Amino acid sequence: MPISDAETVVMEALWERHPLSADEVVAALSATSGWAEPTIKTLLNRLLNKGAIQAAKEGRRYLYSPVLAREAWVDQQSEGFLQRLFDGRVAPLVAHFSERGRLNAADVAELRRLLDELDGEGAPAQGDQP
Repeated sequence: MPISDAETVVMEALWERHPLSADEVVAALSATSGWAEPTIKTLLNRLLNKGAIQAAKEGRRYLYSPVLAREAWVDQQSEGFLQRLFDGRVAPLVAHFSERGRLNAADVAELRRLLDELDGEGAPAQGDQP
């Protein structure tokens, strides 16, 4: 499901802590986002209509919780990003950042560690016959 940048800000608040009432979401976001209460409540309603969040009635208020897991959203976003910009391939993405000096020594070390782990997955364990 497509989630706008503004809706993502609301989702981040709910992923961080839930359930939250609309007033709690407003309190959490109004200072950092500069959005007015009606804007935040509109975003909550949009997310509710998309099925990204759910609302449970508690007394005279509703408590909002995410339905869409952050990990699932990250997977969707990263896959879409790779498809749009790099034809679904990771290597050109890494090359792009490398060419622009965006990879520091820690990043390179982490990439090497990940590649070593991937190489080790296909290799037979010690003592196994190839």
